[in-house]
Amino acid sequence: MEVKKKPEADLTRRGGLFLNIGLVLSLALTVLAFEWRTYSDGILANLGDVNDDFEDLMEIPPTEQPPPPPPVIQQPEIIEVPDEEEIEQEIEVNLDVEITEETAIEEIVFDDAPEEEVADEVFTIVEEQPTPDGGMGAFYKFVQKNMKYPSQARRMGIEGKVFVQFVVDKDGTITEVQAVKGIGAGCDEEAVRVLKSHPKWKPGKQRGRPVKVRMIIPITFKLG
Repeated sequence: MEVKKKPEADLTRRGGLFLNIGLVLSLALTVLAFEWRTYSDGILANLGDVNDDFEDLMEIPPTEQPPPPPPVIQQPEIIEVPDEEEIEQEIEVNLDVEITEETAIEEIVFDDAPEEEVADEVFTIVEEQPTPDGGMGAFYKFVQKNMKYPSQARRMGIEGKVFVQFVVDKDGTITEVQAVKGIGAGCDEEAVRVLKSHPKWKPGKQRGRPVKVRMIIPITFKLG
């Protein structure tokens, strides 16, 4: 028995076929439009046949800039200054003065010049240095005889030199006694005490006159 096909199903199948054919044609036209190339009918030139004379080109000389003009030096203006005018002043001198024996001449009294205050300068180096009576040997004998070794320094076994600074006055008196470098433990104070108790020295002299002189001497402490 033969089955009959419906006309609606046949149309649906043909419509799908036509749609596929249309898509294929559209893609083909699109690709052809993008890939289509056109060339002009111009004549290609062979650069090897060009006969141009490049040596006939004109050489353009470099442009030289002229140097700038030197700056204008302005010469100083010399102004003549006139000499100072001399002022002539007439001084009237009366020479018609009669001088007799009875004419008294006034004495001109000059004020006494103020006395210059001489600063009491203390020297460190003078022409004649101060010295104790009998010399430095006698001085150290006096120190050894009158010095008492401090008990604290004796217990601690301290020995050394104490440097004492002092000033010998114009009359030989020893003043301003102080220990400038010591060893402690009572030795500094003992050295100052002994030096203060020393008799006057012979004062130092500068240009023949006694002056104040500052001195520094060492006093040795040694356990015997």
